[in-house]
Amino acid sequence: MCSIAFAPAGQAIAKSPAKKHTVSTSKQKRVSSQYRVNPAKTKSMRPVKLHSHARKSARPTIDAEMFDSFEGKSGSHGNLAIASTKALVMNQNTHEIIYSKNLDMPTPIASVTKLMTAMVVLDAKLNLNEQVSITEMDVDYLKGTSSRLPVGTTMTREDMLNLALIASENRAASALATNYPGGKARFIQDMNAKAASLGMMNTHFEDSTGLTSNNVSTAADLAKMVHAAYQYPLIRQITTTSDYDLSVGNRRQPLHFHNTNALVRESANSSWEIGLSKTGYISEAGRCLVMQATIAGEPLILVLLDSVGKLTRIGDARRIKKWMERNYNTLSSNVGADGEIVLTGLSMSKSLSEDSN
Repeated sequence: MCSIAFAPAGQAIAKSPAKKHTVSTSKQKRVSSQYRVNPAKTKSMRPVKLHSHARKSARPTIDAEMFDSFEGKSGSHGNLAIASTKALVMNQNTHEIIYSKNLDMPTPIASVTKLMTAMVVLDAKLNLNEQVSITEMDVDYLKGTSSRLPVGTTMTREDMLNLALIASENRAASALATNYPGGKARFIQDMNAKAASLGMMNTHFEDSTGLTSNNVSTAADLAKMVHAAYQYPLIRQITTTSDYDLSVGNRRQPLHFHNTNALVRESANSSWEIGLSKTGYISEAGRCLVMQATIAGEPLILVLLDSVGKLTRIGDARRIKKWMERNYNTLSSNVGADGEIVLTGLSMSKSLSEDSN
């Protein structure tokens, strides 16, 4: 049986700080843009520019729109195929792996980080009604991202938590760390301690927002984090809220924020049963999505990392749902040529080795 071992909540596995993981860029080369042309029609055909995914020299030039419409080999009787570079589909109750791809490959996780930020805030049992302010320390000078929360904006800690998890507001996530007992340094220390207690031994945090590419984890570790975050009713409630209105400063009209996961926004009018959700994106991480959802009657944890196209992670989630509803009762197991593990069915008697990637 192929499964992931989960550590008891709150039990420290490593007393020493988590080992720092960094993403080396010294050997990376930027892939130049290429053009696709038909040699027989070069005089009359306009060149079409392909999108380059330049952060890894080993990755070929990829058309992002091709991945948005990716169908792979998934079918009513075929194996599940998805486009995200690292992925995991796991039964939350049994911890059995239904699908994995590059399961233990460390990668930047962007704003998926904010789930850990929320857990650390709630574990500290801080007053959620306390007024918290955005300061100059919360402005993003690393990526230069924008925000609708100007310096000086004050709101409750709970509102900050809502904006960080629903709209992935970076200044809100930063302010939660800035206004933590002991400040940001203690907050990051507690994030890594929490990760260690959950058995996330290939995970490292350096900030509360995910803007730094030094926040790294694996699909296997993130499944543990999603499972842990699901135990917090407030995190479940907030991350499955589609829209959030908040009065800011002296504005006459409240600011409207929407959930960054389109599946949450449409879940009220669809068959999705989502129990927890968080998206993430920085260029080094690609587009990421983690969810807890009930599909084909089973509670599942979905981890989709390093997607290229804007719609790829959503398309992958939909492919997983469709495939599960059609195939989950069949009993078979396959190991793809590229190292993918696919288990179909609840009876998983065949032992499979860990992902070699």
